[in-house]
Amino acid sequence: MSPLIWALLITGLSTSTIITMSSYHWLLAWVGLELNTLNILPLIMKSTHPRATEAATKYFLIQAMAAALILFSSTLAAWTTGQWHISHTPAPTVTATLTLAIMMKLGLAPTHAWYPEVLQGSTMTTALLMATWQKLAPLTLLYMMDPHLPPTIMLLLGASSALIGGWGGLIQTQTRKIMAFSSIAHMGWLVIALNINPALATLALAIYTIATTAMFTSLNTTTTKTLTDVGTMWTQSPLLATLTALTLMSLGGLPPMTGFTPKWLILSELCSMKLILLSTVMALASLPSLYFYIRMSYFTMLTAPPTTTATEYKWRFTAPLNPSLPLTATLATLLLPMTPLLI
Repeated sequence: MSPLIWALLITGLSTSTIITMSSYHWLLAWVGLELNTLNILPLIMKSTHPRATEAATKYFLIQAMAAALILFSSTLAAWTTGQWHISHTPAPTVTATLTLAIMMKLGLAPTHAWYPEVLQGSTMTTALLMATWQKLAPLTLLYMMDPHLPPTIMLLLGASSALIGGWGGLIQTQTRKIMAFSSIAHMGWLVIALNINPALATLALAIYTIATTAMFTSLNTTTTKTLTDVGTMWTQSPLLATLTALTLMSLGGLPPMTGFTPKWLILSELCSMKLILLSTVMALASLPSLYFYIRMSYFTMLTAPPTTTATEYKWRFTAPLNPSLPLTATLATLLLPMTPLLI
């Protein structure tokens, strides 16, 4: 792909997301979502591999179905209320349909099966875009609908996503699929935070984006695609291996890393609202996620001596370090003491 086409696609991707985030009209928001889908498809297919084509097809079908459901629901809301305003109160049935369509776009349970497969068929850079930037537009619609969202459906979808994201990642050996189930689990926490405190959801989204960016950047730098490849990271860069292990601990929400901050605050908020059963379920749901993060950290740091490797000699070559990695890894691991300033 030429640099000009790459720049045009990235510009279109950014512009379409900004259109959706800045719109108050359902039709304009739908146009932004469709443009966003059309700009990300060539990026998914750019590796010219059959698996990339399959991933692009799956992504297109799911996003088109969700966009059609959003257009249908918003048209029905405009027909019954006479307004296209996103934050206007529509009928409860229409709100529930819109919420489920947005959840499908985000890849939350139970409409999550497409998400790990699409990330697995994409490159690391494209998978990073889908795990971070592509979440912004649908989440903005949820933020704007926040006063009228059905709380029972939101809490149920959030808890099921956290559970499925943890359980699904236990049996994976591909790092992109592990990060996909990690994203599903984190989105479950974020949806619950959005239902109880939108400011807390914004903090959780920021920390998730920083930690996920640091993780994907380190995996892309060392060309780490499987758990077997993770064990050779130390031979390539001991410092990068250490940063990766710390970032994994942060993603799992292990104190005193930054990733513990949103989970701590969300559980505290749930307990203050007397939702003891839900807070217990969410705390237990984080344990499977923490397990597969610790498993990756174990493979990174403790499975082989620093001077030996059983893989090809290409792992001996030193990869160029992404300049954004030190900053994102530092923010992903050391922000916990600043929690009183963040919230």
